[in-house]
Formats: sequence, structure tokens, C-alpha cells
Amino acid sequence: MLKDFSAIIEHFKRSLDGYTIDQLRYKCKEDVWSVGQMYIHVIDVAEEYIDHIQTCTMARHEEPGGKTEDGTKAFSAKAWPDVRVKLEEPANTTRNPESKDEIIAGLEQVLKKLDYWAVRVHEANQACKVRHGWFGWLNASEWFEMVDMHSRHHLRQKASLDEKLAEVGLR
Repeated sequence: MLKDFSAIIEHFKRSLDGYTIDQLRYKCKEDVWSVGQMYIHVIDVAEEYIDHIQTCTMARHEEPGGKTEDGTKAFSAKAWPDVRVKLEEPANTTRNPESKDEIIAGLEQVLKKLDYWAVRVHEANQACKVRHGWFGWLNASEWFEMVDMHSRHHLRQKASLDEKLAEVGLR
């Protein structure tokens, strides 16, 4: 699993070479993220999911709850559903990055943490879980997998945002 996420991180990092900071911050509409906001979101959510991994590994209380139907489908497919998810918060509350270096440092920090947890998630009691709002109750291994699934989901969004940049002559 870590190998898969490493490839995604490398793809995201290589892609940064093709952007100026102005391109990363460009928003085609107020309620649509910039490419930079999408990167920050991917990093922030990965950090949140890693926190859930830690919670699951430290938990002593077993949670009998299972996945939702959507969660079961997502884990069977090993992919986030191909739908646009509307977050509770408006899209414009996710901040734009200060620099490309900030994004690279965030991606590398996530990879470092995943490397640490990769050898530990399987030792966790798989009945100790944290609830995901859409997919239901997930254990440490599933949260680990979610980092990869969520990041790959945003590759589709990145492609769409790149098209918007091209349409306005910025790419």
C-alpha cells in the first residue's frame, strides 16, 4: 500500500514543476478550489486519516459497527466513488498554499508518517475503529488505505482543474 501512495506523491510532486504559484492559486469560480487548494486538502485529509490510524492503534474499546454500503463498495473496488463530494464547509475556506515548497514539505511529511505506520497498522486490533462520515466504521488498516484512495480520487479533480487553467490560457 505504501508503494502505491509513494507513486501518487511522486506524481503530485512532479506535477508541481509545471505550475507557477499564480497558476496554483487560480480559481475559475469562487466555489471551486484552485489546484493549490486541492493539494492542501489532500495533505490535510491525509493528516486527519493518519490521526485516525493512531487513534485506532491506541484504542482499547472495540467498536462493533461496520462499513456503510458505500464504504463496502469503495473498499471492494479499492477506489473512492467517482462522484463530486460536497463538503460541509464552502470550498473557499480551504486556504491556498504559500509556496510550492510548502506543498512538497506537506506531501513528504505525509509519506514519512505513512512509512512509520505501514509496519504498525497490521499489529493494531482490527476491531478498534473510528467512524468515517460516509463509509462507516474503519480500522487502522482501512484508514491507511483511505489515504491512498482519497488522494487518487483527487487526481480526477486535478485533471479537471488543469482543463480550466487551459481554457483561460494559463496552462
